[in-house]
Amino acid sequence: MGLPLAVAAGSIAPRGENPSAVGAAPSAVGGARGKALPLNTLQLGIAGYTFLHVPVDASIEMLKRVGITNLSIKDFHLPLDSTPDKIQSVKGQFTAAGIKIYAAGVIYMKSNAEVDRAFDYAHTLGVNLIVAAPNPELLSYVEQKVKSTGIRIAIHNHGPEDKLYPSPVDVYNHVKDLDPGMGLCLDIGHAARAGADPAKIVTDYAPRIFDLHIKDLAAISRVAQPIVLGRGVLDIPGLMRALIGIRYAGVCSIEHEMDMNDPMPGVAESAGFFRGVVRTL
Repeated sequence: MGLPLAVAAGSIAPRGENPSAVGAAPSAVGGARGKALPLNTLQLGIAGYTFLHVPVDASIEMLKRVGITNLSIKDFHLPLDSTPDKIQSVKGQFTAAGIKIYAAGVIYMKSNAEVDRAFDYAHTLGVNLIVAAPNPELLSYVEQKVKSTGIRIAIHNHGPEDKLYPSPVDVYNHVKDLDPGMGLCLDIGHAARAGADPAKIVTDYAPRIFDLHIKDLAAISRVAQPIVLGRGVLDIPGLMRALIGIRYAGVCSIEHEMDMNDPMPGVAESAGFFRGVVRTL
C-alpha cells in the first residue's frame, strides 16, 4: 500500500525548496543504509497527457501553482507538423514561466517518414529525449536516427491491451541489444496492470530507464483504473527507493488521468504525496 496521505507535506513547494531541482551527484545519492538522503534526489515533472483538455496558458498556471518545472510536452499543445516559429513560440511561453520542456511524447511512429518527423521536431524543440511508441519493425531505423542525432528514445509501455509494448519487459526485450540511447519510459500503472513490479523493473533494467510516468491504481488488475498518487495500492516508496538505488537522474513525471477537464486538484495532491515520500526516505 502507499503511505498515508498525511505523509504529503503540501502540494506547493515549501519556502526555499526547489522540488524539481536536478538530482544530486551520483556520489551523494546512494548513501549508507539509514543515512538521510538529500531532499531533491528525484526530479518531479508532468507528463503532458495530463493536460489533454487544458490549453497552454492554463497548463502553465497549474504548473506554477504546484511548483513543477519539468514538462514532457504532448502534440495537442504543439502539433508535430508545427513550423519552427510555432515551436519556438510555444516553447518560449513555457520557458518564460520557468518551465523546462525536457521531452516530447508519447509520439507514435508507423513509417520512416514519421520517425524522421519526430526527430526533426525534437531537434527544433531542443530536447534530447523522445517518449515514443515506434512500430517494432522500425526500430533499426530509429536506432540509426538515435546514433546520428544523439537524441534518445524512451519507448512507453501501454498496458496489457496494447499490441506493441504491453509491458516494460516487452520494451526491454526489443531494445536490450540496440544502441544505449534506446530505452524505456516506464509507465508504472500500465506496468503493474501487465503483471510487472515497477520497482523490480527499475532495478533490473537500470541503464535503460530514461523516463517515468507515475500514477497509482485502485487495485492490481488488468482493468484497474488510475487514481491519485498515494490513494492506491502501488508501492510508491519502494519505487522511489529503487530509483535512488540506481542513481536515477531522469524525471518522475506525474501522469494524472482522472478528471481531465479539471486536473489541478489531483496533480496538486499527487505532487504533495511525492514530495512527502521523498522526505520520509
